[in-house]
Amino acid sequence: MHHAHHTLSAGIQYIMAAPFVLAAVLYAAAVIYSNRMYRKWPVYRTAFWLAGNLCAAAAVFGPLAEKAHGHFVFHMAGHLLLGMLAPLLMVLASPVKLLLRTLDTGRARRVTGILKSRAFYILSHPVPAAVLNVGGLWLLYTTNLYDMMHQSTFWHAAVHFHVFIAGYLFTASLLYIDPVFHRVSYLYRSAVLLGALAAHGILSKYLYARPPEGVPLNQAELGSMLMYYGGDVIDALIIVILCFKWYRSEKPGFDSRSVNSY
Repeated sequence: MHHAHHTLSAGIQYIMAAPFVLAAVLYAAAVIYSNRMYRKWPVYRTAFWLAGNLCAAAAVFGPLAEKAHGHFVFHMAGHLLLGMLAPLLMVLASPVKLLLRTLDTGRARRVTGILKSRAFYILSHPVPAAVLNVGGLWLLYTTNLYDMMHQSTFWHAAVHFHVFIAGYLFTASLLYIDPVFHRVSYLYRSAVLLGALAAHGILSKYLYARPPEGVPLNQAELGSMLMYYGGDVIDALIIVILCFKWYRSEKPGFDSRSVNSY
């Protein structure tokens, strides 16, 4: 129970929440500009972005973040919000497409050049993204990293940053909501998704029996069940969206230029 004796300072909470607040403000400003200069940006995408940032901010700031620092069940609730639900909602908001609409031609070409780069190909490929995402969780919970993040402000921030970024890259690598310049097939992405789901499920069962050091068994059991069943709900949403896009792409007369729309 020694994790409960270390409180999470308000300062680090503000620092960790600030990027999500800034992201929400910048997205809203881009929407206003885009609506004035071009056709109206879909309201549902804006709602997805704001909801995603709200979920992420709730995981690192406020009562949930404070309780998560000393209780494994709340920690796992924060993991689901920050690493799974928030990335899914924010991917559905199509921020890259909005960014390209608001930039001038020169800057848009530079962003496109980054998206076409070899480095971005590696980061956006489903396999490396899955390794970063699920592999990072195995590293967190089966080594002393979980204890370190409760003792060190640096590791606390680093782990949360990784959980969000890895979750976003993994979700984006599967759904292709934003413009994609390095494509793999639906079958390939589906296979990677199934492998990631299995690894995530196995980890949750492992934690049920062998929790991280310092986590009481009753918290580990409840937290691992939340990880297993809560993760399944979010993964089911990803599966539905992926299958819907796959089905639509196979329809006669499908326009490949609309492949990134949702």
